[in-house]
Amino acid sequence: MKYGFGIDLGGTTVKIAYFDETGNMLDKWEIPTVTDNGGAQILPDIAESIHQYIEGYAIPETAILGLGIGVPGPVNAKGVVNKCINLGWGVFNIAQTLSELTGFPVKAGNDANVAALGEFWKGGGQGCDNMVFVTLGTGVGGGIVVEGNLLHGAHGSGAEIGHLVLNREETVPCNCGKKGCVEQYCSATGIVRLAKLYLSSHDAPSKLRELENLTCKDIFDAGKAGDPAALVILDQVYRYMGEFLANVCSTVDPEVVVIGGGVSKAGDVLIQGIEPYFQKYVFHAASGARFALASLGNDAGAYGAFKLALDAFG
Repeated sequence: MKYGFGIDLGGTTVKIAYFDETGNMLDKWEIPTVTDNGGAQILPDIAESIHQYIEGYAIPETAILGLGIGVPGPVNAKGVVNKCINLGWGVFNIAQTLSELTGFPVKAGNDANVAALGEFWKGGGQGCDNMVFVTLGTGVGGGIVVEGNLLHGAHGSGAEIGHLVLNREETVPCNCGKKGCVEQYCSATGIVRLAKLYLSSHDAPSKLRELENLTCKDIFDAGKAGDPAALVILDQVYRYMGEFLANVCSTVDPEVVVIGGGVSKAGDVLIQGIEPYFQKYVFHAASGARFALASLGNDAGAYGAFKLALDAFG
């Protein structure tokens, strides 16, 4: 039996998991992401943590097939990162650097793409050959699997579906610098923004006005309780999501759309709200795509990262 590690690198923490070659997660832990000095310590910290684990459990190095890592930024097929703004990184070969630090072969990918691979392999996309994965969190990320293969793109930015333009009349810039991106309306941050815009321009009574620090969860909870303003806001969100996902599915024609990220915790009400608008906007031949909630939670990135290594070195 061979073993390996899946690493999900985030802006606050690094999630590391230990797997056997069949995909069983045997252990997992976290270390802090130290972004000081341009993130210079991040990869040495990961390497040290993995070596401590191997030594602590007396694992023969010959049993390790390799490491996979998901990174919050564009990564090409050769493992070259093209800037990770929130980590302070520029352009360099992360796979080569981490391999030199650990002594093991390394495969790297974009974090959202890698999480998609995890859900495709062991989560909501199991049994499919074509899948769209969308993460609705602080931002909107995505991953696309076509005929069993993860779409990376020529420049490592394949499936950056959060930055498709939905509203050309938008005046406020997205974090990416463009205006009117999906992320501005369908992320948790975007949903709160839409709610505040609606409440400031309408006099309708709402429990949401009583909340000092409005959250996305508050809006969904109010909608489930029948709050009229929340229902109007959520209908606007569902329309944006339905149109956005219809455009994606009209392009890649998946069997399933798997929805993850914090917003997905709203549950089936999210899918029920999206589907009518999806059917309204999607090309008829792609209308058979079904929707599913992600099932791996915060472990999707680690599973997908290990699958990268398993496919490359197993």
